Amino acid sequence: MTPSWSQGSVGGPTIGARFQGSEPVDRQPDPRDVVAGLIDDQRFLSACRDRDMGTLFRLLNTRGVSTRRIAAAAEITQGRLYDYMNGRTRVEKLSVFEQIADAFHVPGHLLGLARRPWEPTAAAEPQPLVPAVPLADGDDLAAMDAFRHADRQTGGSRLYGAVVRHLADQVAPRLVDIASGPQVFAAAAALTEMAGWMAHDSGVDDRAERHFSLALSLARMSGDLPLAAHIAASSSHLALQTGDPAQAAHWSGVGADLARQGPHLPSLLARLHTMHARALAAAGQHTPAERALDRAQAALAAAADDAHPWLSPFDDATLASESALAFADLGRYADALGHAERAVALREDSRARSLALSRITLAGIHASRGDLDAAVEVGHELLATSPSLGSVRVIHQLDDLRRLLEQHCDYQPVREYLARFDDGRRTRMLLLADIITPPRGGTS
Repeated sequence: MTPSWSQGSVGGPTIGARFQGSEPVDRQPDPRDVVAGLIDDQRFLSACRDRDMGTLFRLLNTRGVSTRRIAAAAEITQGRLYDYMNGRTRVEKLSVFEQIADAFHVPGHLLGLARRPWEPTAAAEPQPLVPAVPLADGDDLAAMDAFRHADRQTGGSRLYGAVVRHLADQVAPRLVDIASGPQVFAAAAALTEMAGWMAHDSGVDDRAERHFSLALSLARMSGDLPLAAHIAASSSHLALQTGDPAQAAHWSGVGADLARQGPHLPSLLARLHTMHARALAAAGQHTPAERALDRAQAALAAAADDAHPWLSPFDDATLASESALAFADLGRYADALGHAERAVALREDSRARSLALSRITLAGIHASRGDLDAAVEVGHELLATSPSLGSVRVIHQLDDLRRLLEQHCDYQPVREYLARFDDGRRTRMLLLADIITPPRGGTS
């Protein structure tokens, strides 16, 4: 017998806000975030394939979205919504399917629709792809390795201009040379993606998004499927940083589709599973996020025979760092703590930015668990980070950590630490004055 659905919301998971206390924040989830968490759920996929919107609405409702909010988003009355959910009638009009797809960010192809206006263009315009890894030019690889090494130690803000100039002067002219092979397109894609990361490190995310979009197109033209999948994972990461878990899930799915068509590269699959887990965690989907992290761990444990000339490494330290963030998003700070401690222990001193970001995560988790002494101890280690590290992203996250600790300034060790923090920040801002734009509400 079909259950009768009425106004209100059946209990579902809430979205955990990172570093806001020992328990997740109790608020109604965004329907688009819920859909992001359902992208690999077979009931959801079957409902979309069958165009059974009643089942889709019930899935949203059982995950904490009220019927009032569902009806408002889909631009239908609640009475009509209950008819759909109880199976008394079905959606038939194309315009209603389009309203539902756009309201909840259901990818158009799942409902048999054209690409929706909000879906990324680069992923929806497939070009002929060759499942191969083109050989890389030695000079291009040497330049890439040099930029990558410098970026890890000094941050991307100071290097961004140099990478863009190298692309314009050394790579772009060869793209129009008929004698050039596909490897030059792969080089252009890899270096353009690097420019995107450096723009992100400089705090210019809209520019980073444009770089990633161009890089994906270049990778497709090169026929390098793993590189294209790798760039899709970068777009997923950027979407997470800009607060869009639905887009993050979309991009991780694009990357997984590309990766399945090419050579089997375990560390690439691990990265894509991890990005999917992060998207699910940001959408408050506990069990699917954990399963995706398990898949990432299994992939990373596979034989390490997956060398690729253009892909940056994805290692145990990176997985630990991303896992810590995923569990923090879910409000599971005890689990997050173990992964954060492992990330700091594994991260090499030669990777100054990654180590700083891992320590920021660890300090935030300690503070969220109420262990202020441990948070202050890690905070003092952060003060040893090179003040000339050219990363606006690190500056912003340090400011976020300060705001978190400021809530406990009645505790003397925290108050003393914040005074030292502010002294160090003033020095850092003077040294980075040539690359830092006014911070987002940070201290001066």
